[in-house]
Amino acid sequence: MHLTMLCPSNTNTLTHSSMSQFHKLNPFKSHIPSIITKPSTSNPVHSSIINKPGSVNPPTNFTNLLSFSAKTKNLCLGQTIHASILINGSFNNTPSILNSLINMYSKCSQIQTARFLFDNSFTKDDISYNSIISAYAKLATKNSYKQVFNLLINMHRFGFSFSDYTLSTVLNVCSSCGYVDDYNNHFCFGKMIHGIGIKFGLDFNVVVGTALLDMYAKNDCLRDAIRVFEGFDLKNKNDFMYNAMIAGFLRGGLCCENAQEAIRVFNEMRRMGVKCSKFTFSSIVKACIGVGDFEVGRQIHGQILRNGLQDDEFVGSSLVEMYSFFGDVDDGLRCFELTPKLDVVSWTSMISGCVRNGKFENALSLFYRFLVDGRKVDEFIVSSVMGACADMAAARTGEQIQGYALKFGVADFTIVKNTQICMYAKSGDIDSARITFEEAENPDVVSWSVMICSYAQHGFAKEALRLFELMTVSGIEPNHITLLGVLTACSHGGLVDEGFRYYEIMKKDFGIAANVKHSACMVDLLGRAGKLEEAQRLIYDSGFEDDPVLWRALLGACKVRKDTEMGKCIADKVIELEPHDAASYVLLYNLYNDVGKKKHALEVRKLMQDRGVKKEPGISWIEVGNTVHTFLVDDCSHPISELIYSRLGELLAKIKEISFDNEKLPLGIAETECSGTVRMSHHSEKLAVTFGIISLPKSAPVRVMKNLRVCSDCHTTMKLISVVEKREIILRDTIRFHHFKDGLCSCKDYW
Repeated sequence: MHLTMLCPSNTNTLTHSSMSQFHKLNPFKSHIPSIITKPSTSNPVHSSIINKPGSVNPPTNFTNLLSFSAKTKNLCLGQTIHASILINGSFNNTPSILNSLINMYSKCSQIQTARFLFDNSFTKDDISYNSIISAYAKLATKNSYKQVFNLLINMHRFGFSFSDYTLSTVLNVCSSCGYVDDYNNHFCFGKMIHGIGIKFGLDFNVVVGTALLDMYAKNDCLRDAIRVFEGFDLKNKNDFMYNAMIAGFLRGGLCCENAQEAIRVFNEMRRMGVKCSKFTFSSIVKACIGVGDFEVGRQIHGQILRNGLQDDEFVGSSLVEMYSFFGDVDDGLRCFELTPKLDVVSWTSMISGCVRNGKFENALSLFYRFLVDGRKVDEFIVSSVMGACADMAAARTGEQIQGYALKFGVADFTIVKNTQICMYAKSGDIDSARITFEEAENPDVVSWSVMICSYAQHGFAKEALRLFELMTVSGIEPNHITLLGVLTACSHGGLVDEGFRYYEIMKKDFGIAANVKHSACMVDLLGRAGKLEEAQRLIYDSGFEDDPVLWRALLGACKVRKDTEMGKCIADKVIELEPHDAASYVLLYNLYNDVGKKKHALEVRKLMQDRGVKKEPGISWIEVGNTVHTFLVDDCSHPISELIYSRLGELLAKIKEISFDNEKLPLGIAETECSGTVRMSHHSEKLAVTFGIISLPKSAPVRVMKNLRVCSDCHTTMKLISVVEKREIILRDTIRFHHFKDGLCSCKDYW
């Protein structure tokens, strides 16, 4: 059956016979508009397509009307015009009419009808093939891509000529095949199209060249993409080709070298006078992030303003990301607020930027604004906001975010599950983190790594190692973060032999080279075993001897082992590398203080003052209900501070009662009794724990977070409070989690 089947009757209404035959050409039984069966001269559409008896509409009228129907996606109008074509009959053999019908039906999401007309026509030409190929390409499904390739083969078999439009459409399909099955076959097909382009002399056509460049770049063949790009004369390159090359350099991560090449291409584009579009600027702003050049990024922002593109949401999102990356959250917020059309990507970029720069409350505030606007959340924005809850250790707020994830159907995405695991673990709730991990349907390497690292930070070394063995048995290839979690678990658990075994496995079996953090774990492991000289040799052999992280790990081991002589030498080395970092001075000060060398400790403090080095103030916080309560040393700003200090005094008195002598008391309590000094007894973590004891049910563990390493005095006090109050205290500092229960700590007094 084909278009000539209907009788070319010049009537202005559909007879029963013609309507029947319309249904034959309308096999999916689409609704026939009443305008066909009920003609009216008062209707402008009807009067334009239904002729007076004896007259014939020219084909251009029909093609123009079909083009309008396709553009407006008005299927009802398109079917009306199709019926009128069938009534006229004399144009049934016109290729332009067939092509317009195929285009109209495909644009109106009626691909099956378009294919039916194509298959049953004897008047197909190369434009017909291009139209149906383009229609299938836009569907972007596995089956539609196969149809594209089959149609191209048939097009060649029946002797139709390929145009630049044909090849570029098929190459675009090959560029997208990484998202469907049979990736290798599709890429090979793309290379075959390249050969066809060379054969027909279309390889230097700028449309085909741009599609080729994009296809190679998206299939991780950047060298081939560069060869295609450089094969064109400068004068023949247009903005599409430049944009494709810049995007190709930035695909797959912001590698510094590739980002520099992207900026070089951008400079060439500007030099040749090619006009930059919003896509150009959106990409090149990201390149500035890749090379780490904030000043160039600000200059690009100036060009964006001059070109009047600051209102575009893609450009706005890139600017927000750039300013946030370089720590300028205020300017990032200004760019965000000045973008009139904010999409979910813009919101996610701004929220992620706030989280990255420690502006967690700003991130939550933006998220609630996002919800008030009636927008639908996706997995990425949920992951970003939950990351803020993780860093704030705000589990209750995180659970509310989890509720939104469930409401909008994104809770089961792996990226959300991973952040949820991290949120619970950083909030001190390792059991909820474990349950979340077990609920994940398809845990990836990030899921396993986050759970292993969580166990390690909480001091559950055996659980971390058991999970790692299960991961390898499951066929998941570990990465450098996974192995860092394993080595951290060995370090925090005091598993020296296991640590060295996994260190060798990491290099030999998995081919992962040790980085600074891996080496720091091994230094810490040797320090725990008391092998300080071996730890020092490992630092020199690691190739990272100029990194203060390793030396600071060794200095921490010297503090625990109370080796003041070696500690002084190591401290001098760390201070030489980082003369203005307070952490090293504080470690040395505490080392002298712990062994009773008050004079040396005071000398360290004086050295800090002389060099203008200021210790970061200790801050502790605890979440009760939906509110995070923050405390400083000797803090009296809390509404119930009087009750907190009174309860803390009672706790310290109970601790004295269970101690046999002052030598077993924490230093702060002993000094309070002897000299009246109370400052050490009022450290921020003690105030936060006391507030938790007052505010939380007896059965609930008290979870407190601190921004600095917990001091020895507070560590001992927490152990004793866990005895007198008979409850679990979980304290997170910059090193690890401490689980205090029945007078013991999970760190075994090594941190």
